Formats: sequence, C-alpha cells, structure tokens
Amino acid sequence: MTEPAPHRPRIVSLLPAATEIAAALGLADSLVGRSHECDEPATVATLPAVTAPRIDAAASSREIHEQVGAALGGAASGTGAACSTGGSTALYALDIDRIAALAPDLILTQAACDVCAISAADVEAAVCKAAVQTQVLALSPENLADVFRDILAVGAATGTLAKAREVVARLKARVASVACRVKALRASGRQAEARPTVAMIEWLDPPMAAGNWVPELVQLAGGNDVLGKPGAHSHWITWDDVAAADPDVVVLVPCGFTLDRVVAEAGSPAVRPHLEKLRAFREGRCFAVDGHNLFNRPGPRLVDSLELLAELLHPGAFRFARGNHEWRLLATRTP
Repeated sequence: MTEPAPHRPRIVSLLPAATEIAAALGLADSLVGRSHECDEPATVATLPAVTAPRIDAAASSREIHEQVGAALGGAASGTGAACSTGGSTALYALDIDRIAALAPDLILTQAACDVCAISAADVEAAVCKAAVQTQVLALSPENLADVFRDILAVGAATGTLAKAREVVARLKARVASVACRVKALRASGRQAEARPTVAMIEWLDPPMAAGNWVPELVQLAGGNDVLGKPGAHSHWITWDDVAAADPDVVVLVPCGFTLDRVVAEAGSPAVRPHLEKLRAFREGRCFAVDGHNLFNRPGPRLVDSLELLAELLHPGAFRFARGNHEWRLLATRTP
C-alpha cells in the first residue's frame, strides 16, 4: 500500500530572506504568494505579490530618506538608530483580500524593522481581518546565530527540520572555513595588513553605519569594523565620522540597492565629494557591493557576503567561484 504524500504547506513569504530560506529547504513549490521585493529564486516572479510600496523606491537615497521620514512622522530623521518599528503600514500596502484568497497555511514575515518590510504586527492584524486560519512566523535576526535559528524555525514550521539542520550545518562549515583561513593568514605573516579597518555604509545620503550581523561578518572576514558593533542596530552617522575613523577599506552596501544603483549613487554630487576625501577611496580600496542581494538579506546568502568580504579585505588570498559581478571597485577618477 502506497503511503500518502506528506502535506506541503501553502506559504506566503513577505520577506526576501524568508523566501530564500524556504527555497533552500526545498519548499519553492510550496510558495503561493510573495512580497513585492521577493525575487530569488527567479521562479517566484510568477507568484502574486501581496505587498506594495507606498513610497517611490526608485528615487534617490535622499528622496527615499525624506519620504520615509514624512511617512513615519520624522522617525527617520538622520539621527540615532536607523531601524524603526510601529509604522510599516505607512510604507507598505498589504493586500488582505489576496491573502484570504490564497489561504496560506503559513505566512513568513519579520519583526525587526518596519522600514525594511511589512511588520509582524500588521500581518497579524491583516490575518485577523481576513479571517483565515494561518500561522504567522516572524523572523527577527540580529546576528548570524539568529539567522541559523530562523532557518531551523522555518524548518520546524514546515516539517523540514532535518533539511534545515543540513542547510545550517553546511553554512556553518563555510563560515568556519573563512575564519580558519583568516587566522592562518595572520599567523603566516604573508598579509601585510592582517586586520584592516573597515567602514560598512548601509545608506549613502545621509550615511548610515551598517549594524546587526554586518560587523560580525567583518570580524569573521579578518577586519575591524570602525563604525558598527556586532548585534547593534544600524545607525545614522556623518561623512565626517567616516573621515575621522580613516578606515583602510570602505564598502558601500545601501539597503535594497543593486550594484548598478550603488555605483550610480556613489558617483552622484551628494556622495562622490565625500568619498574623494577618504584615504581608502584615494588608495583604491572603496567598493560598491550589491547590498540588495547580499549583506541586507539575512538568509543563506549572508555566508556568500562573508566570502565576498574576505576577498575584498585580503586581495589575492581568497577567491571563490562567484566572480566579481556582485561588487565593483570605485574608480578614483571620473571617466
């Protein structure tokens, strides 16, 4: 007698990182809905989007900053912590009727920052209004360990815990490999600059220092983050702060920006003059990176981000198979 196939949950993911976690667990076919930002794996493009931005996400860094500040009543003022909670409905629309029609068994969302995506509280309210019997799982990582925990949580909620443990074990092994190679590099003395100072910039106009898991990635990659602390939130800074820190390496990873967009913003009149004042820029160690697909997305590709960072901090000592389509050295001269 043939046993019935196990039930595969119907999943709506409202967070790009959660969508990638589901795919890594073999649940891509279980996804029935997504956020407007979910784009990986590419097959999710055919799924209905149940969220939409209320601001112009294609605007410049400064214009987006001002739109967010206006929507949140000044919460994104450019001072203090950059993460915000309690106002995601001002930034994102959630299609309650479509969620009801999709009848998901599980909705994956986040509870870390309402500026980044629709909040768990707003999703819970929408589920109540839609009168659907749905589990809502909110992810709220602040460091790598939390990301691994979230992968296991998604596995537990979807009956794929064994697969989740395998995925986490492979990711941890890659992290350990980088850390071990960095340690060996320092011990050998082959790298003149064994622990370069690094500034990770998560927004450009106004500038923001990257926090949460990013400083941890810098440490693991053999660098010393001069502006952020592991586990602490991203926070607003000034370009004078960056100049005063005088980092050996500057990496631009603005949240939600693809590589071409980062390069364009870095060359704008609002940003370029500030970069030109930095020693790292003049010495050819200022990089634009696809933050949208890497550092800003707390899922499996954070380990890809770590490997890329190791390459950038230690030229010639690391080389992974992805190539350089994810980063670009910012030219010291305008063509």
